[in-house]
Amino acid sequence: MESYLNENFGEVKPKNSSEEALERWRKLCWIVKNRKRRFRFTANLSKRFEAEAIRRSNQEKFRVAVLVSQAALQFIHGLKLSSEYDAPEEVKAAGFEICADELGSIVEGHDVKKLKIHGGVENIAAKLSTSVIDGIHTSEHSINDRKRIYGINKFTETPARGFWIFVWEALQDTTLMILAICALISLAVGITVEGWPKGAYDGLGIVLSILLVVFVTATSDYKQSLQFRDLDKEKKKITVQVTRDGLRQKISIFDLLPGDIVHLAIGDQVPADGLFISGFSVLINESSLTGESEPVNVNAASPFLLSGTKVQDGSCKMLVTTVGMRTQWGKLMATLSEGGDDETPLQVKLNGVATIIGKIGLFFAVVTFAVLVQGLFTHKLQEGTHWIWSGDDAMEMLEFFAVAVTIVVVAVPEGLPLAVTLSLAFAMKKMMNDKALVRHLAACETMGSSTSICSDKTGTLTSNHMTVVKICICEEIKEVSSSNKSNNFRSAVAESAVKILIQSIFNNTGGEVVNNKDNEIEILGTPTETALLEFGLLLGGDFQAERQASKIVKVEPFNSAKKRMGVVIEFPEGGFRVHCKGASEIILAACDKVIDLNGDVVPLDEPTTNYLKNIIEQFASEALRTLCLAYMDMGTDFSVDGPLPLKGYTCIGIVGIKDPVRPGVKESVAICKSAGITVRMVTGDNINTAKAIAKEIGILTDNGIAIEGPEFREKSEEELVELIPKIQVMARSSPMDKHTLVKHLRTTFGEVVAVTGDGTNDAPALHEADIGLAMGIAGTEVAKESADVIILDDNFSTIVTVAKWGRSVYINIQKFVQFQLTVNVVALIVNFSSACLTGKSTRCLSL
Repeated sequence: MESYLNENFGEVKPKNSSEEALERWRKLCWIVKNRKRRFRFTANLSKRFEAEAIRRSNQEKFRVAVLVSQAALQFIHGLKLSSEYDAPEEVKAAGFEICADELGSIVEGHDVKKLKIHGGVENIAAKLSTSVIDGIHTSEHSINDRKRIYGINKFTETPARGFWIFVWEALQDTTLMILAICALISLAVGITVEGWPKGAYDGLGIVLSILLVVFVTATSDYKQSLQFRDLDKEKKKITVQVTRDGLRQKISIFDLLPGDIVHLAIGDQVPADGLFISGFSVLINESSLTGESEPVNVNAASPFLLSGTKVQDGSCKMLVTTVGMRTQWGKLMATLSEGGDDETPLQVKLNGVATIIGKIGLFFAVVTFAVLVQGLFTHKLQEGTHWIWSGDDAMEMLEFFAVAVTIVVVAVPEGLPLAVTLSLAFAMKKMMNDKALVRHLAACETMGSSTSICSDKTGTLTSNHMTVVKICICEEIKEVSSSNKSNNFRSAVAESAVKILIQSIFNNTGGEVVNNKDNEIEILGTPTETALLEFGLLLGGDFQAERQASKIVKVEPFNSAKKRMGVVIEFPEGGFRVHCKGASEIILAACDKVIDLNGDVVPLDEPTTNYLKNIIEQFASEALRTLCLAYMDMGTDFSVDGPLPLKGYTCIGIVGIKDPVRPGVKESVAICKSAGITVRMVTGDNINTAKAIAKEIGILTDNGIAIEGPEFREKSEEELVELIPKIQVMARSSPMDKHTLVKHLRTTFGEVVAVTGDGTNDAPALHEADIGLAMGIAGTEVAKESADVIILDDNFSTIVTVAKWGRSVYINIQKFVQFQLTVNVVALIVNFSSACLTGKSTRCLSL
């Protein structure tokens, strides 16, 4: 049986199965009593084909729109454009000057001409009664008017099915229908021959059995559907940063309205259709909407942002124009939501088992019916009454048929695949309580057999609560542990060095210092950015004043491939300055000057370089995360379109950031090892920092190897086969290093690999792994979409809990299958044996 199942049902993988494989196993399951129930929690392939057709249509539509807008640009420059648009009275009465359909046609059609006619992005904002700086006003009346005129940012979903729908679906079982007909005939004949109530006993017995089966089945399925609905709601919880009433705040994606000002960063999902206001180096991946993999540049000349697309690089502010079902993404999501998740390999194999047993049951049912009928004929032949047939004989023949049908009922374990789904759904619910959101059912199943976990360090093994505790500036190490010491620190360092340090911290950052709803200072950004901004405030810096003192003209955001971030600022009096920060050894290698004890810029000689390298190693050996900050004056010779310089910087200083190990991680690593799961640390951090943390929590042992990404990627295939089993720590790794490691572990060594990731560039590794684990707090929307499980608290101990539940699911399913098949086989054998040996059915078992 195992070889048959592997050959016919083994093509379906835990993830990324082909459409052909999904179609093939369905065709093999031809003995199905109730198709609606058997295939309820499997992918709806027709809806998926429909969604793909919408994508292809979008691709062609947007391609044409771009070509038209480019052609339009050539004609509208220098022309005087006049607007013939007049907003409907209802829109004007609500205080707006543009309707939802007009907004939708501008963005979806990439209509540059219409945008110019309406006066550009700022004029569109004015017509939406909003400000590109302060956002919308949130008075109840204003919000209600926006919802009424422009709609809400929600997609049409299939309405929840009530209990009676599940009762109706349970009644669609072919065998139950046949038994119901048998019951009606039995009632009619029985009452006619024997009268009421004696003649109704057999028929009513069958009816009650059918009702019992139907209501038990419907109740189980209804409860299961409620669990899935709760999980779906959790999957769709996405928050975005907006400016409302002049204050930055986080709101649910579903609360967005036209006129909102949304802040987007690398890895974010564009939450609605909108227009680019300002930003730098914005690349948008529209593949989810159009199927086109080539990223699109979005800027002031081409400001159109489409809902559902992803920010591949850069950051920007956008004006929301169209929401919900008025967007192409809304229409696509409405179709995709009906497509469902792929079925899991275990579901498919158990469908195969049910089909095999169904064939056996059908064979035995036919044989049983034949044996019973033959017994009746033999008996009548012996009595010489074979030409005389009475109502009793007809009732007996009906009973034989009911016995045969009942054998099919008890033999075919129709609920077997559903039992797997129920068990997985139960595990998903429990895992949600344990801070793990399972996006794909198969992940519950696969996680139980995982043999290797490749985990990030920052935020997963460590607490992600970062603070600057040391800094090497002006060639001296300074402790930073309290506000008093920071004041002492400032007085002990040259003022010119402190000024350039504060300028670097507040300008070269992906975070922001804002006032929240309570008018209190709040720092937004990643934990690393937050730590640096806190340090800048501690030094007495003013974020807003520093930002207003110069103008940022170019930003190269940080990503895990470059391991650096840079900005170019322009001074009011003229001239440009580049600020750069990132991995200490990489930035230090780009420096040829340094700030000395007196605050003067001097050449970076070899002894000073070695001294700074030793500082980096010292900080790293103390398990501190190190960053190097540098700058370069460019004069007036800088082009915004050109890349940032790679050499010639002046080193400002090296900061040491403390990120303590999470409580319980050491014990969790020990549990994994005892369970036969190898834990590897894959991080972009310094190798000495990584080794210090790995030794502390028990990942790095005496026999293990710690290696850096650049060295790893230079190894040949033969060397990798020898090296990979011994690797316990990989530092300064790029996303492709992680992808290569995962691929070799899966293909060369046959391991079942779970991988954690939080950045946009982690998506390939998350996709390649058997189980992709995205971080719920630090993770980008791109990473979460590529993952199978989202770790809501970013804690390694939660990953171990997921593995425990995975194994528990396997054990539970194993026990249930053993019980179910035992019951089915015993019922089949007893009914068949009774019929063959006695010529009568075993009524107690058959009903």
